[in-house]
Amino acid sequence: MPISFQEIKARFEAEQRSPIVPRTANEMPPSYESITAEWLTDVLGKAVPGAQVIAHELGPRDDGTSNRRRIELRWNAAGEAAGLPRSVFCKGTQSLESRYMLGMNEGVQAEVNFYTRVRPALGVIAPDALYARYDAQTLNSIIVMRDLRGEVEFCTMETDLSKDQVKSQLRLLATTHGRYYESPELETTLAPFSKWETFFTITAVDAGFAEACIRGFTQAAAVIPPRLFAREPAVWPATLACVARHAELPRMFTHNDLHLKNWFIRPDGEMGVNDWQNCCKGNWSRDLAYCLSTGTVPEKRRAWEQELLQYYLDELYARGGPRLDFADAFRLYRQQLFAALAWWTGTLGQPPDAPAMQPPATSLEFIRRMAIAIDELDALDSF
Repeated sequence: MPISFQEIKARFEAEQRSPIVPRTANEMPPSYESITAEWLTDVLGKAVPGAQVIAHELGPRDDGTSNRRRIELRWNAAGEAAGLPRSVFCKGTQSLESRYMLGMNEGVQAEVNFYTRVRPALGVIAPDALYARYDAQTLNSIIVMRDLRGEVEFCTMETDLSKDQVKSQLRLLATTHGRYYESPELETTLAPFSKWETFFTITAVDAGFAEACIRGFTQAAAVIPPRLFAREPAVWPATLACVARHAELPRMFTHNDLHLKNWFIRPDGEMGVNDWQNCCKGNWSRDLAYCLSTGTVPEKRRAWEQELLQYYLDELYARGGPRLDFADAFRLYRQQLFAALAWWTGTLGQPPDAPAMQPPATSLEFIRRMAIAIDELDALDSF
């Protein structure tokens, strides 16, 4: 059974009544403001004899589904000589709002487990975690990552991807999916990760996202093709049907939140992903549908779609997966657009206790792109 919001709130309030001052890596900072130079030294400089953080400064707050801060660091001579990082980028669940959603659907531990269990063996482009830890009781978490600022271009709604860049995205997906495709490690290395349909159901039912999705679909009427909007009563049942399909489809490690703003571009043009808090054990089709439908404007997706789907299937086969039939894969792709859409109709119409996850303009643009794909591909008739 998922933990209730009332229990999450009670645990959060208990933590806040007796906050610790963290000084060793075994202690969890209850807030960014509580972080000490001693804690940073133990987390980042333990391997360098004599290294000490002598000053640090928090960057601006950046709160969404998670709480994000950059920390600027000043080291003593030993730390400087060793080239220890002058800044790090952190993600955590230090607010009640963040623990509300990510605590209920197990996103808190999913991202920490990605960096500690999966990232070292996966071989994809993603940030390097210098420290990742969560507290199963309080649902507090923090991931300290190497700061990529100035090294990569983080995608925004204005990023205009080339076809080669989209193919880079698909190679990353194929690597992720092929590595654990129906692998025995689903029950060992990946044992702590939820099944996708469980993650979705907890988010929809227990965290109140079902009503938010239905509400958000109505709020987005201006960007949804009229033919699709007229069939609104069929959209949520199709969403549940596409999620349920994961129980009968081959499983592997899946990302599940591959919208454009979660990607970055290296100087060589290769793409990486910087957010892994929705990762689960599911089927490749959700990731592909989500990535292609949000990553480019509908005109590009329409022109490239068939070629890119075949490209993904070829890459999946080359990276450990089976040879999949194009027609079967295309049908799955069409079906899985609905649960991808729900991640953004739910964000637009979000529950009142959820954190402010994204600006409404972002939600509306992603809804527009996915709704056009659903309409053009007659996805409602694909089941």
